[in-house]
Amino acid sequence: MKTKPKHKEVLIKLLFFLVIVIALTGIIINPKLSLNSAHTGLSIWFNIVLPSLLPFFIISEILIGIGFLDFLGKLLKPFMLPIFNVPGEGIFPLTMSLLSGYPVGAKLTSRLRQKSLITREEGDRLICFTSTSGPLFMLGAVSIGMLNNPKLAPLIVLPHYLSTLILGLFFRFYKKDSRRSIVKADKNIFENLQESYISWIKTKKSIGSLITDSVKESMDTILLIGGLVIFYSVLVEIFFSMKLTNKILYFLSNSLTIDIQLLKGIAIGFFEMTLGCKNIAEANISIINKVLIINFIIGWGGLSVHSQALSFINNTDISSKLFSMSKFLHGILSSIFGYILYIIKYKNYIQPAFSNPVNLFIHFDLLDWIYLISSSTKLVLVISLYMLLFSIFISSIFRTFSK
Repeated sequence: MKTKPKHKEVLIKLLFFLVIVIALTGIIINPKLSLNSAHTGLSIWFNIVLPSLLPFFIISEILIGIGFLDFLGKLLKPFMLPIFNVPGEGIFPLTMSLLSGYPVGAKLTSRLRQKSLITREEGDRLICFTSTSGPLFMLGAVSIGMLNNPKLAPLIVLPHYLSTLILGLFFRFYKKDSRRSIVKADKNIFENLQESYISWIKTKKSIGSLITDSVKESMDTILLIGGLVIFYSVLVEIFFSMKLTNKILYFLSNSLTIDIQLLKGIAIGFFEMTLGCKNIAEANISIINKVLIINFIIGWGGLSVHSQALSFINNTDISSKLFSMSKFLHGILSSIFGYILYIIKYKNYIQPAFSNPVNLFIHFDLLDWIYLISSSTKLVLVISLYMLLFSIFISSIFRTFSK
């Protein structure tokens, strides 16, 4: 019984070693291509990822540290437990992920587990529906920038988020016996606030050290994400510039009578979401087929997103296999719901569209960078405020009906 896992582990290590050897060989043979692809990855990280996600990470760490999530969880426990079978704190990574995108949800869910605000089983359930793409990517980069048709946005955004909620409802039954009891809202808001404040005081951490630790933790995270973005940018370019890879793609294209650009887009999308969506947008196929395949790739996320998420998950006891399975299901459901929505409403509405190749996120603009980081900061603060008001509203309703 123990030999199979060992063989599987050895096979995975050998495969990883082979990938690294091929990547290093490609870098040596074609250093210019490697430098250009690394520059592209660095540009995407510095111009988009850094200003967009850093405020989310820093402010989230501060909110966790001061007990904001503990307070939020107490208020929302009667709301989140019956629906998703997770504690009230789960609304924080869910909301942040829905509005900011990969990999914020995985990062925050892992932090909740590290802080023991959720159990292992709750972390397993929560990670399955708190890892989503952000609306800015789906609306701006994909529907407008790649497909050149903003009317396609509902066919991409709605199925993605609907699939997220379906996954949450589905995985609520995962290890359902290990659930918390649904308690009545017997304490008022001020009593819950006092409890959270006392819990924070017991940590004996000053505001200065809290901010310092939050910035340090967030910078470590953003640098890790940057390294993975650059790595996968180089890896994808090297693999798909190889003659062997192109021969395989051409053989499959001729055998299956499928557009070569489509096959390339699917293969690249398995590794890296953005480049995969871009290649599919340029394929010579119908617009609805482009949308359905792009929906799957965005739901799947690509190995680049998986690596980012797993870098946080692996620091906890949350199941990485369950996360990967949920992302595959997310992609499948997004395609299915996209097709259903197309049949119901958009079949006679969407016209064919052709999009030219898009040069994404390459050039640095200081004003755009400042605007993006300020907008992200405002967004995370507004989200936190709305979540607080929503929590107070929900808690008041439950208290009223429980009397």
